Amino acid sequence: MQNDMVTKIVANPKYQKLVSTRSSFGWILTAIMMVVYYGYIAVIAFNKGLFAQRLGDGVMTVGIPVGLGVILFTIVITGIYVRRANSEFDALTQDIVKESSK
Repeated sequence: MQNDMVTKIVANPKYQKLVSTRSSFGWILTAIMMVVYYGYIAVIAFNKGLFAQRLGDGVMTVGIPVGLGVILFTIVITGIYVRRANSEFDALTQDIVKESSK
């Protein structure tokens, strides 16, 4: 019985769309995150003076808010994925399960 349901799910065009869309969306977000993170690390590695510049008369440097920005960007990009997963991807999954259980 389970094998029959798995076969129905895999053959469903909505399942193919779900897998394709979710996979490409995940890879796009991963690539964006890698560019942001490794870009930050590359600047630290190759231009130490840029992030070492002081902001005002205090001890804070440019690198601190930029680093905080990278962390906040990570949270935002995760939220974007979760929001889409909870709406579009979960709705498609529900449709696939309903169609396959008939």
